[in-house]
Amino acid sequence: MRSLDKTDSIIALPDELKLKAGGSLAREVHSFLGYAAVETLCRAVTSSAVNNRVNRNGRKGRPPNGGFGLLAGGTGTRLWPVSRQLYPKQLVKFIGNDSLVQSTIKRLSPVLDAASVRIVCGEQHFHETARHMQDIGLPAEGKIICEPSGRNTAPAILLAVLHTLSADRDAVLCVFPADHVIGDIESFHERLKAAIRLADQGYIVTFGITPHYPETGYGYVEGGQQVSEGALTIKRFVEKPDKKTAQQYITAGNFFWNSGMFAFKASVILEEFRTYQSDLLEKLKAISDGIHPIAKEDYDQLPDISIDYAIMEKTARGVVLPSDFGWSDIGSWKSLYDFLPKDDELNVIDGDVITNDTQGCFIMGRDRLIATNHLENMVVVETPDSIFVSDIDHSRDVKSIVARLKEKGRKEYRQHRTIHFPWGSRTLLEKKDGYTVFRLLVYPSSTLQAEVAAGATMHLIVVKGPVRVEANGKKQSLKKGKALTVSRPGVVSIENKSAEPVYLVQIQLGE
Repeated sequence: MRSLDKTDSIIALPDELKLKAGGSLAREVHSFLGYAAVETLCRAVTSSAVNNRVNRNGRKGRPPNGGFGLLAGGTGTRLWPVSRQLYPKQLVKFIGNDSLVQSTIKRLSPVLDAASVRIVCGEQHFHETARHMQDIGLPAEGKIICEPSGRNTAPAILLAVLHTLSADRDAVLCVFPADHVIGDIESFHERLKAAIRLADQGYIVTFGITPHYPETGYGYVEGGQQVSEGALTIKRFVEKPDKKTAQQYITAGNFFWNSGMFAFKASVILEEFRTYQSDLLEKLKAISDGIHPIAKEDYDQLPDISIDYAIMEKTARGVVLPSDFGWSDIGSWKSLYDFLPKDDELNVIDGDVITNDTQGCFIMGRDRLIATNHLENMVVVETPDSIFVSDIDHSRDVKSIVARLKEKGRKEYRQHRTIHFPWGSRTLLEKKDGYTVFRLLVYPSSTLQAEVAAGATMHLIVVKGPVRVEANGKKQSLKKGKALTVSRPGVVSIENKSAEPVYLVQIQLGE
């Protein structure tokens, strides 16, 4: 099945995504592309509603306008084979029934107004991000800011800031990774409110996580003198230490894990960009008008620089807010294991798993039965096309395996057997010489169009319908159990007019 490249309904996407879209998401796509963002993250900008805000004089008053940011891009290579380039970890349901981006929005919405969210993400993640928002009752229209390429966190934050300033110069913005998890939600909300109050006073706040063990996989922030809300001035940022140095940081008591979560006034951070990154500010203002998409060749000229290097290490307004609310960045299988509850054998098990004499393991099955025997401190993760096995302490080294897959041109580093499109999804069931079998899912009120090449034959079997099919100039409705064979070259249109998803099996004969 070859993809159609219809510029009236799709944007420039990787080949795997170039199937003509139908339904509301396709009609909305062009209105969403007025801004760009880095591939590795998502940003959200909302108006905040901080309950019982206390102003600088100690009196209760109206909450400041504000926002929260979601870092929901990237590929999450340390969580391969579940997280992949076309379906990264923020879109995966690791914990419960929500994806990480969905759970992050829900976690923030009691304090911040989710209705005003703005999410910045790479173009290849646009449609799935929009669907995840809509699935939790948050309309995606006008709330997603796509980016043509990845230039790190400073350009993305600045882009969101420029967008926000047009609406409210005094807005307090918060930036949060969408792929992190929080154990103590109540404590998190209290720290979030404190951060917004600090930001409203003109501080640039970073959340510093109180370390309980000498972690060598995080950067640290050293705190100085105390200011209000228990925050400390920032003395310095330090890179990931060795274990001995990390233990010294814990003993000192004023070092915190750098969480990558921030709060600041839009006007304040803009002034810091003007002072410390004036070239970036002027370049971004020159290529972004807030209406038209930013050209990739223009965005690629921006410096690839993080917000820490660009602003936080230079500003005198920075403070670190000590926080202890059960935070994890879910940056590896070990960090996910550490966060999740264990069974009596200290195992974390998800899927169809049978264990015998197995302790301290993380075992996740997505498709097949997994049976383990006499196993200890291991990671076993199964997907329909790949299995990853490692000792748990070195499981983050999977990133190097992903790099090798990419070097060899293997598709497994980039995509799953199931690929998501604006119209639904396509799952590869079997591929042999001369034939390929797919399972198709078509969303309600959506249409997919596929092209039958010369010399090829397409068989379509409806397993859950009905659908309306147009092929060779003829339209017909197919119900469950009905089939259609198309052997003439041309376009086949499959439309789901119902309110429920429909499923088909597609058998492709020939190339």
